[in-house]
Amino acid sequence: MTPDHRAEVLRHLREAERFLLLTHVAPDGDALGSLVAMEGVLSALGKDVALYVAADEFPLPYEYSFLELRGLVHQPPADLAERCVVFLDCGNVDRNPLAALQEGTTLLNIDHHHDNTRFGTIDHVVPDASCTTEIVWDLMKDLDIAPTPAVADALYIGLVTDTGRFMYENTGTRAHVMAAELIDAGVDVQGIYRRLYEEMPYGKLALLGRALDSIERHDDGRLTLTRLTREDYALAGAEESYSEGVVDHLRSVRGTKVAALARELLDADCDRPGVRRAKVSLRSTDGSVDVSAIAREQGGGGHRQAAGFTTSLPHGELVAFLRGAICAQLALA
Repeated sequence: MTPDHRAEVLRHLREAERFLLLTHVAPDGDALGSLVAMEGVLSALGKDVALYVAADEFPLPYEYSFLELRGLVHQPPADLAERCVVFLDCGNVDRNPLAALQEGTTLLNIDHHHDNTRFGTIDHVVPDASCTTEIVWDLMKDLDIAPTPAVADALYIGLVTDTGRFMYENTGTRAHVMAAELIDAGVDVQGIYRRLYEEMPYGKLALLGRALDSIERHDDGRLTLTRLTREDYALAGAEESYSEGVVDHLRSVRGTKVAALARELLDADCDRPGVRRAKVSLRSTDGSVDVSAIAREQGGGGHRQAAGFTTSLPHGELVAFLRGAICAQLALA
């Protein structure tokens, strides 16, 4: 097994004075929770911390808009070469939103994706962890830092979103121990639940309705799929981020092995002539299909049970690809 180099990461966190934190594009709850929590931990150690998120990622999905991103920058700091760069929840360097990394910069790669490409100067990759915030929680304890309310909330958000509210198979004993400790630290469980899963804008509900109205089932239901077009977003009055969670409704359908959502990207500049690009989100229901392997075939990645990729394939070709990939894996099972 590849070593995770935890001790080396801890040494750098203790000894370096200036840091830049970043995560993957289109950051989710675990990515943002990891950023906020690590910033809080390093600030408690008296470090100079900048937190990079590209300007075009804003506004953040409404579920996460209440998170305070302290030290936020939208451009590489002028002293980037002198900072220790910490990637959080980023499975491969291709998902790096910062193109200006300079040669010789120390990169700490802290992640839990099983297919992480180990692109860091030092890699602390823990595939058995339920989420990247679980790894940050462990590091925080090693550094003898007590969580502030903001750090505890951020850690809990990463935990609850990446475990599917403690329902996914990545939910281990330590996930529940972590939750208990964070609750003892003052996390408002009900308040966070309401922010993440209730108080939704009406446009999100309307978009879900359009997605449910377009469901397709293939191969005796093994693939349950829906699509969202730009017209769907316009008619629902929905923002792009409102599609979050749609695919989880599909994975609950009996007989489904893989649930898929193909949503057209709203930025027309990303298209090629005659073809609209789409983001495809995949979920495996029972672990019999590794959706990260399917996503990697199209240049994406993720977890065995949750993955995604971006594609220019016309819808019919996309469906044919997914059906073939699923059937190939099931035939080998």
